[in-house]
Amino acid sequence: MEWTIWAGFTAGLLISTVTAPVGVSGAVFLLPVQLSVLGVPSPAVTPTNLLFNVVAGPGALWRYRRDGALRGGLARRLVAWTLPGVLVGAAVRVFALPGPGVFRILVAAFLLPLGVWLCLRILIPARRPPDAAEPSPRVLAILALAVGVIGGIYGIGGGSLLGPILAARGMPMSRIAPATLAATFTTSVAGAAAYAVLALASPGPVSPDWWLGLACGLGGLIGGYLGARLQPHLPETTLRLLLGALAAALGALYAAQHLPERMTGQWPVRDIDNETEPGLCRPVRR
Repeated sequence: MEWTIWAGFTAGLLISTVTAPVGVSGAVFLLPVQLSVLGVPSPAVTPTNLLFNVVAGPGALWRYRRDGALRGGLARRLVAWTLPGVLVGAAVRVFALPGPGVFRILVAAFLLPLGVWLCLRILIPARRPPDAAEPSPRVLAILALAVGVIGGIYGIGGGSLLGPILAARGMPMSRIAPATLAATFTTSVAGAAAYAVLALASPGPVSPDWWLGLACGLGGLIGGYLGARLQPHLPETTLRLLLGALAAALGALYAAQHLPERMTGQWPVRDIDNETEPGLCRPVRR
């Protein structure tokens, strides 16, 4: 138990230090660590990840606010539309996607294209000018709502997906990063509360791992402040490329782990003899 607390604190610290300068809370990379290394069960891993965002978020936001980077209406518009989406996503995650195998495939489906997109936007410069305007209010609302639903399912609050989309339009990171982190923090508060309520109606492990989530969050609190403080001094292009490569690699790894193993004769089928957890599988007996 003690080693997982310290491992979570260290992971939150290191990940947030790297991701905060580009407007990502770090939850998108912490979630695979919680699943594969720290052994958090599914779907409890999602509210645990949201708890990390809640605790870690104020570190970077306080620094950005101190520098005056939170001024403007972009953050308010993102929060207004991602908030209802994350509540819908939480309900979908609990009642429609309970199996750990399905969730791992979902992780791969989000991480792989996200990482490829980040890399392509660095290697192929956008044609839009650096000071391109934000999307129209209608487009921004639809985009933020959809990303909020995905964020509620994935446990990342939504802002981590909005950042790359807005950056692809040519908006400067100095404007995107504070707004997406503000959206992530606000929607994570709502998402964590929604999971706490849904835990009353679900027999599975829906409540967050409180101690681990707090430990990861405290590390992220320090790392987020450091990352926001270092943003003006870090090469933005290198950081974006690094984040894209890491996301793509993690997504590819999860996808490879859960492809049907035809070569070994193993194929996932429903185990009707074991109904203790939805989604349990066993190899076909030949």
